[in-house]
Amino acid sequence: MTRVYNFAAGPSTLPLAALEEAAAKLVDYEGAGMSLIEMSHRGGRYDAVHNEALSLVREMLGVPDDYYILFLQGGASMQFGMVPLAFLRNGLSADYIVTGHWGKRAYADAAVVGDARVLWDGAGAGYTRIPSLRELSFRTGAAYVHICSNETIGGIQWKEFPDTLGVPLVVDMSSDVLSRPLPWERVSMLYAGTQKNLAPAGMALIIMKKDFAAGARRDLPAYLRYDLHAENNSLFNTPSTFVIWMTALTLRWVKSIGGLPEIERRRDERSRAVYGAIDESGGFYRSPVERGSRSSMNIVWKLADARLDGEFLDGAQREDLHGLKGHKSVGGFRASLYNAMPVEGALALADYMRRFADARG
Repeated sequence: MTRVYNFAAGPSTLPLAALEEAAAKLVDYEGAGMSLIEMSHRGGRYDAVHNEALSLVREMLGVPDDYYILFLQGGASMQFGMVPLAFLRNGLSADYIVTGHWGKRAYADAAVVGDARVLWDGAGAGYTRIPSLRELSFRTGAAYVHICSNETIGGIQWKEFPDTLGVPLVVDMSSDVLSRPLPWERVSMLYAGTQKNLAPAGMALIIMKKDFAAGARRDLPAYLRYDLHAENNSLFNTPSTFVIWMTALTLRWVKSIGGLPEIERRRDERSRAVYGAIDESGGFYRSPVERGSRSSMNIVWKLADARLDGEFLDGAQREDLHGLKGHKSVGGFRASLYNAMPVEGALALADYMRRFADARG
């Protein structure tokens, strides 16, 4: 079977080794006579997979012992509401730094729940940059500060997390989790939908400092209580067993290739290739993003002549380069270069972009 290069923003490409192992064991898991996804989530075989996934998250990301690691259903969008429900109480307010579509979505849900305030909004610049630290003035009484570390639609990324001066920092890392080491001394909580760098859709990874979690409300419906999930090792209810299994397989692959150092090396090689094709095109391709804010996960660009857009996409499809159409809200093109995208995929895209520019420029 020929595998295409899938640049879609999510669901997105997964490690071939993880997919092949899941395929080989899907019907009969290790001689059990049934699939792992048919087994009880309270049984020994599944329990081993569950705990391996949790352990590998801690190992690969260097998560300190004073943080919980949770697997919760609903993806990142559930966390848009669950975070403010847990922490906006007793007259507290939270600050949101809005850098694009997903930052806006998180803020909008929080505003329904309680007193959410916009600390900074990049709308005036078309969401083409991350704010400088001197533009931010943090309120010491805020319940938390929320950022989206990487905006998939706008293609901008925080290269350094802000020092929030003691206010808990909550980070939506859906599209760049597991792509770099993290400054845990600055992060009280992160959450990430699994469908970009970890597994299929349907679940969120949550990593939460224990003393921050201790302040979460308990007068909520059971599934919305972080304490219940932490106390039950993410087994309070029937978990997304297939997604957790795929997370474990993906993390095994990450470990097998050398962990985060190798992930970072491949990340930089991929992004250099595609940004190189844009920057060396003489204006044929144009990036709307300020250089210092450019995402290494989601690269966005436009053609100087939009009449060529359809031809560009048709030619890319013929060369097995899929999922390059930009989000409908911004148009243009987008290449999502998540962890499992082979370097060869980025090189093939850059080569196609150069050939197309030479032929049509």
